[in-house]
Amino acid sequence: MTRNMETTDRYIRFDWAIKRLLRQKANFGVLEGFLTVLLGEEVKIVELLESEGNQLTANDKFNRVDIKAKNSKGEIIIIEVQNTRELDYLERILYGVAKAITEHMSLGERYYEVKKIYSISILYFDIGSGSDYLYHGQNSFVGVHTGDYLKVSSKEKDAIVPRLPSEIYPEYFLIRVNEFNKVAVTPLEEWIEYLKTGCIRPDTKAPGLEEARKKLIYYNMTPEERRAYDEHLSAMMIQNDVLDTAKLEGLIEGRQEGLIEGEKRKQSAIACNLKKMGLSVEMITEATGLSPEEIEKL
Repeated sequence: MTRNMETTDRYIRFDWAIKRLLRQKANFGVLEGFLTVLLGEEVKIVELLESEGNQLTANDKFNRVDIKAKNSKGEIIIIEVQNTRELDYLERILYGVAKAITEHMSLGERYYEVKKIYSISILYFDIGSGSDYLYHGQNSFVGVHTGDYLKVSSKEKDAIVPRLPSEIYPEYFLIRVNEFNKVAVTPLEEWIEYLKTGCIRPDTKAPGLEEARKKLIYYNMTPEERRAYDEHLSAMMIQNDVLDTAKLEGLIEGRQEGLIEGEKRKQSAIACNLKKMGLSVEMITEATGLSPEEIEKL
């Protein structure tokens, strides 16, 4: 039976793929392409490391998923997808990076053996205000008076090498998926479009996406895998509806309270003026609806 274009072009969401398909060595090319586009240099994954966010539990449809990889330079890359809001998210990614540094240093190693870590967060919730969909941060030391960047001497392979702190300290990438609202032109934009919509254009040449079109096709999954995946999407939609409804109800309630409070302030101001004019409390009560006790306090 021939499938239509819409069916043929249906691809698996990135968070589901990370939890299951992209952990297979045969599919490393998809991840390598994504990292190459994001970091601006060719990335080759050597191995995946143990990670704590991929338990397949009854409520895993709501939790975060992450993958931890080591590249050909020995650097550690943490990719994390977060579907729901966490108020302490920045603290948690800092903890994750610190933990990765200590976990992957052998006991007794000298500090110069510490490898750089990239922390990449793919966020499907509003983490705060900002007009961009991609934010990047890293440590650097800038002269307070001169504005220059400090270079430090670092021992590497028995040689003294001048390095910028940014070459050693972790880098953080925050991808605010829901803030992406433009036509995808660059490879990076094509990737963000896929993260947001699950769509991959047929003519894509973006690293990783071309391979994703072959590896992440919905109908390549077994019927059981498709069922589990569909339930995941359904659960996410229900959860987002609940969050949106709660947000809307809070907004409406806040507006109503604001209107009531504004009206009360207005009546108090009128009552205050009437009181100055010498009108009786009874007359002011009748005119404003305020109680005698409220009028006495003005």
